[in-house]
Amino acid sequence: MTAPLLHVDQLSKRFGGFVALDTVELTVAAGERVGLIGPNGSGKSTLVNCICGTLQNEAGSVTFAGEKIDGMIAHERTRRGLARSFQLPRPFMSMTVADNIRVPLLYTVNARPGRHLSHAELDDRCMELLKLVMLDGKAAKNPRDLTQVEMRKLELARAMAAEPKLLIADESMAGLSHSEVEDIVALLIRLNERGITIIMIEHIMRAVMSFSQRLVVLVSGKKIADGKPDDVIKDREVIGAYLGT
Repeated sequence: MTAPLLHVDQLSKRFGGFVALDTVELTVAAGERVGLIGPNGSGKSTLVNCICGTLQNEAGSVTFAGEKIDGMIAHERTRRGLARSFQLPRPFMSMTVADNIRVPLLYTVNARPGRHLSHAELDDRCMELLKLVMLDGKAAKNPRDLTQVEMRKLELARAMAAEPKLLIADESMAGLSHSEVEDIVALLIRLNERGITIIMIEHIMRAVMSFSQRLVVLVSGKKIADGKPDDVIKDREVIGAYLGT
């Protein structure tokens, strides 16, 4: 049996007396597209922060690509192939769109042992990533000249610059129009087809359902469902969590 790419084992996190995560279990296989949903305050962001190293869990463990990464800080996990995008893009506004890609290339890819991209290779890789997200025509622009959906694409490209094995896309579609949501879903599926495992955190259910091969639901820091999307959304406990019992 092939080992999972990500294994979250009995993960728990407290903030004082508040239990944000309560013995959460999560396994993600290489190449999967997993949707992570739950009401506001359910623990989704805390879980992602513990996986990515922004927060340290008090109990349980996180194993990534066969290596326990508990105690590693965020950039160490990123260099091992674990990347995330953020709900609110914060590009370097004093730099061009292209330079916003060159920075993570320099600090992730070139920081790995045995890897060093020349200036020409950096430029080629930068343009390849911008073309992938359909921003190659905006390379010399400033991020403030981009539309909202283009900012989300730049955020995803910045995460992809780390050459991740696993990408966690945190609410990449919040505030976008119907057609823009479809655009981002299609982009994430293209990234997955290139071999990137993706966990999508999203409140827009039509996006979650069209993207996800598997759906995981958190409520009050506990995992209450994990399975095929069509089955999960019919689960009584899931319906109760969203609509009230």
